Amino acid sequence: MKLSAHFALSEFTRSESAKREGLDNTPTAEHLENLKTLCEKVLEPIRLKYGSINISSGYRGKMLNHFIGGSVSSDHCVGRAADIDMDDSGTGVTNTEIFNYIKDNLDYDQLIWEFGTKEKPDWVHVGYRGKDNRKQTLRATKVNGKSHYSPY
Repeated sequence: MKLSAHFALSEFTRSESAKREGLDNTPTAEHLENLKTLCEKVLEPIRLKYGSINISSGYRGKMLNHFIGGSVSSDHCVGRAADIDMDDSGTGVTNTEIFNYIKDNLDYDQLIWEFGTKEKPDWVHVGYRGKDNRKQTLRATKVNGKSHYSPY
C-alpha cells in the first residue's frame, strides 16, 4: 500500500522485534491517515530534496512500542512520527543535513537530535500533528542511563 508518491506502508511497519515476538503492527484507519499526512507534509519534501531516505522507525503499535521500551505517549504509536537514519544509506546525506533541513524549512511538531555527538545525531526523530504542531526542537542525551530531552 502506498502512503504517498514515494513511501510505502511497509517502510513504516517493518520491525524485526514485531516479527520475532509475533506482534501485530498494523495501523488503524486513523493511524494510516496520520501516516499519509506525515509523508505528505514532512517526508516527501525531504525525499524530493535528498532522494532516498531511510526510515529506521515508523509506526509502532502500542504492544510493539511497549516491548521496545518506547514512551507511552509516543507519536510513533498513532502514525505521527518517524525516525530517519542516513548513516549507512550510501547516499552521502548525513543525519545533520536532514535535521537542519527540517528545522529550517518544514513545519513539524517535534524535531529531535537523537543522541550522537554535537556534530552528528545518531538519528533524527520528526513528528507532525498538523494544526497542533508545537515546533519543538530538542536534543536527546543520556543522563544516568535515562533519556533526557533539552531544548536544542
